[in-house]
Amino acid sequence: MADAQRPPDKARAPLKTKLLRSQKIIQLSPTEDRPQDIPEDSELPLRDVVPSRSHTPGHLSTKSQDRKKKASELASRSRSQSLSKTGSSSPSASKPTSQNGESKTSESESPTPSATSSLIAKDDKRPLNLRSTSAIAPKASSASPAPRNNTPSQQHKLTRGPHIPFPPFPDPTLAPDVQPAPASSMYWSKAPVSGAWHTSLRAHTTTLIGSNIYIFGGCDSRSCFNELYVLDADAFHWSCPYVCGETPVPLRAMTCTAVGKKLIVFGGGDGPAYYNDIYVLDTTNFRWSKPRIGGDKIPSKRRAHTACLYKNGIYVFGGGDGVRALNDVWRLDVSDVTKMSWKLISAPSTTEKGSVARKDTKPKARGYHTANMVGSKLIIFGGSDGGECFRDVWVFDVETLVWRPVSISVSYPRLSHTATIVGSYLFVIGGHDGVEYSNEVLLLNLVTMVWDKRKIYGNSMSGRGYHGCVLHDSRLFITGGFDGVEVFGDVYLLEMAVHAYYSQISHFSIDV
Repeated sequence: MADAQRPPDKARAPLKTKLLRSQKIIQLSPTEDRPQDIPEDSELPLRDVVPSRSHTPGHLSTKSQDRKKKASELASRSRSQSLSKTGSSSPSASKPTSQNGESKTSESESPTPSATSSLIAKDDKRPLNLRSTSAIAPKASSASPAPRNNTPSQQHKLTRGPHIPFPPFPDPTLAPDVQPAPASSMYWSKAPVSGAWHTSLRAHTTTLIGSNIYIFGGCDSRSCFNELYVLDADAFHWSCPYVCGETPVPLRAMTCTAVGKKLIVFGGGDGPAYYNDIYVLDTTNFRWSKPRIGGDKIPSKRRAHTACLYKNGIYVFGGGDGVRALNDVWRLDVSDVTKMSWKLISAPSTTEKGSVARKDTKPKARGYHTANMVGSKLIIFGGSDGGECFRDVWVFDVETLVWRPVSISVSYPRLSHTATIVGSYLFVIGGHDGVEYSNEVLLLNLVTMVWDKRKIYGNSMSGRGYHGCVLHDSRLFITGGFDGVEVFGDVYLLEMAVHAYYSQISHFSIDV
């Protein structure tokens, strides 16, 4: 009887359904995934559009010209709102209207107004016309969803091109003719990378924690950046993680030092601006912070300096402040990254009027040099004071606070190069020799203090400077750089040979 009382199927009441609203996903066209080129009718002079390949070493001071640019307001939405509401059109980012280049005496840059001042602390007295990563973002589609946050760097990430797939294996019949390499020789190759799109960079930082290479800041031919990229050195995979907290302003020629799982960024600048701030990035949660720093004195604003870690202290040497080159040494106590403090341990050279400074007491003031720690010895090589390209090697004992020059019969001038310790050798790659950019690999034997050159097989990278280099799993990873005309976004690998890596002395001391 109960079945007979049930209404027929056609008479059933409709089921109640719940409509879920989702965002509309728009795929950008290939023309919108990268910054646009300089238009043909640009009013920039030719020397700014095509920078000269040759240049005078240094660039410790900068000339810049301001150019007007429209800056759009970013939509302020929280992440929860953007996930629950339908997508709306995002404000278009301003197109680039300036380009910087390497001239014979300086780097000419054109700062652009920042799209937002949220990246700068309220009590900070910096000028507000700093470049932002959003300044070079291509125009977003009118139907694109609103960004999930109000930071310009994140909006730039959302408007980038698609995921870069891992490149296919090359056709053996089309492979270049490369000389076979013996098993014991070093070998150049271009890394087959995949993952998130990233911009071409120079004067950025390259820091290794575990198997991850953290790339921060730097600039291209138009703008300076404050973005963070991560390259998995095992999988050759790029990622652009979401970061939060007190993000640094766009920077270049700063230093970044790994202290445990944290990155300590100091100094740097952009255009005419030079800074002496310290930012800390916790790589476990990708949160930036700007801690208060103690000490009776603090270093002057600078960039193109170096920083090395030794026994809970980061030792900073040299650089330039835009007026002069520097050769002072500072120690930042990082035993507790929440209570860091500065201490001057080697004062800058001063020569009073009418007096003669003593020679060989400390290296000349310089920037764009390299510094490496071997025990308590800080090894300084090359660099420039804005006029001369140096070839000297100095050793500073951070415990005895004594400088000593290293006497080497044959040496090589270099600036904007990289220097990486591999066993008992210092591998110097690329840089500028005072005449042109180089792709040479120079080996400094730290036991005998003699330079050495070895034949390297494969297709080497082009000559460049202002690149980054780290050692991981018996490979040197070279990222980015600049050759006077082009800013690079590639990654090159230098495979270490058995006799060049594994057989080297691992425990040695420098007696200078």
